[in-house]
Amino acid sequence: MLLFNEDFITTDRIGLFCKNDVEVYTLRTDKIHPVVSGNKWFKLKFYLQQAKAQNAKTVVTFGGAYSNHIVATAFACKHQGFQSIGIIRGEMPKNYSHTLKDAMACGMQLHFLSRQDYKGKNISASFHQPNYYLIPEGGYGPLGAAGMATLQYDKNNFDAVCCSVGSGTMMAGLINSKASYAQIIGISVLKNNYDLNMDVLRLMTNKNESVNINHDYHFGGYAKYTRALLGFMNSFYQHTGIPTDFVYSAKLFFAVNDLIDKKYFKKGSKILIIHCGGLQGNFSLPNGTLIF
Repeated sequence: MLLFNEDFITTDRIGLFCKNDVEVYTLRTDKIHPVVSGNKWFKLKFYLQQAKAQNAKTVVTFGGAYSNHIVATAFACKHQGFQSIGIIRGEMPKNYSHTLKDAMACGMQLHFLSRQDYKGKNISASFHQPNYYLIPEGGYGPLGAAGMATLQYDKNNFDAVCCSVGSGTMMAGLINSKASYAQIIGISVLKNNYDLNMDVLRLMTNKNESVNINHDYHFGGYAKYTRALLGFMNSFYQHTGIPTDFVYSAKLFFAVNDLIDKKYFKKGSKILIIHCGGLQGNFSLPNGTLIF
């Protein structure tokens, strides 16, 4: 799919973080595409390939009102020739989020499900038609992890690779394709969701690998933020020119910087931070909150 060009990815040195004898870089997967960016594209691509191979006409997936996955799936389906349906967590809102408006603009039909039914994925039988193809929430599953495992970087050049963790799909894919000696470190964006460790383990090809997820940098929980986090985002952009989002990537960069300050990493370590893209979540912030 030429629309989402993996050749656009660069590895940028973050001089701001290079301290305490640690060298830090970021993999800019956010550069693939402004909507289907970063891990969204990698998690989707094998699902969409399978949908096409099965001659599916409509792709059905799940997410919240501010889900990067929802809008990325809607956009990718439009350009792959699929119809798309989004099962949205919660009752129909009075005012649609920017995410839902963008998904609808790409032709996605939205169906709202109560939080109780959504938790159990209790969807109507009408969404299980032969020409429908279901993608799990966030792209979670073996195909999503396999897509993430195709992410290319110099795997022999880094001692630690750091990523944000939501569904756990990206982390599992990175573990499945890492160099044997490298450590994959996840930063959870969810409050006290310790089940993430098992979610990652289920998708790992080598069950003997360790799952290292830090749960201390959620800033109040999923899609929550503080003034300190927003201030960090603006300062980080001023120093590096790298935009982040408050749901995933800002928490990741903040965490790595803080861990370096706390001398968590061994001297001489080379660290790679995976920028996961998905900046559209920032549209939910009040105007003027961010400088980018």
